[in-house]
Amino acid sequence: MGVVEMVSRPEAILLDMDDTIIAFEHGVDVDACWIQVCGKHLKTIDSGAVQELVHAIKAQAKWYWSDAERHRDGRMDLTAARTRIIDAALHDLSFSSSRDSSVSRAIAQDYGQVRNEAIYLYNDAIETIRHIRSLGIKLALLTNGTSAEQRYKIERFNLAPLFDQILIEQEVGIGKPDPRVYLHALELLGGVEPEFAWMVGDNYEWEITAPQRLGIRGVWINHKRPLLDPSPDAAPYQSITTLSELRNLLD
Repeated sequence: MGVVEMVSRPEAILLDMDDTIIAFEHGVDVDACWIQVCGKHLKTIDSGAVQELVHAIKAQAKWYWSDAERHRDGRMDLTAARTRIIDAALHDLSFSSSRDSSVSRAIAQDYGQVRNEAIYLYNDAIETIRHIRSLGIKLALLTNGTSAEQRYKIERFNLAPLFDQILIEQEVGIGKPDPRVYLHALELLGGVEPEFAWMVGDNYEWEITAPQRLGIRGVWINHKRPLLDPSPDAAPYQSITTLSELRNLLD
């Protein structure tokens, strides 16, 4: 749970989507998704080699997504980014018979489909958002990525009617942690001042550090149990473990 203190209700809440409303990394068995698609396209290698490949893919992915510029470019074309990651993993393992980029791309495409089928809404996420609306708090959804990827999730889970504004990185032309996207969201919500707004999400840089530089209060969804220690450079206004705990802060 977060720090126990009196909090004042915000006029507006900017809400993240992936791993805040929808299980995308936390709660999804990504290893099983990789094993399924790698086994499908690389039938000549045994199960042990598939496990080794998945480990190599995850190591390459950790490196690839650790850089902010690569992350920004990669999330604009997930299939291309995943293809490069798989190519590098196959090269590291010297799977020369599988080093055809068309194979890597097929794995990347199928992984995207399997992964999308695996995502799901967190318990009480929709009920929590409806409760926020019932309190008269303005709501904007801020999510990075492409229009196709993020609109798919929004439509699948019927999220659009729950928000006053939806800002998707590709559609807006800027994304988190660019300070302009937070200020633009507040302007669209009627010109709410930053000190009267909260940003809620799981990414520490995007949902805590960056918005708090503007005066927006960051509420960190920290999925780790026990809670990870917050950054000493930018402690969050509050820390919670699930979106549903936001009701306790607002009530």
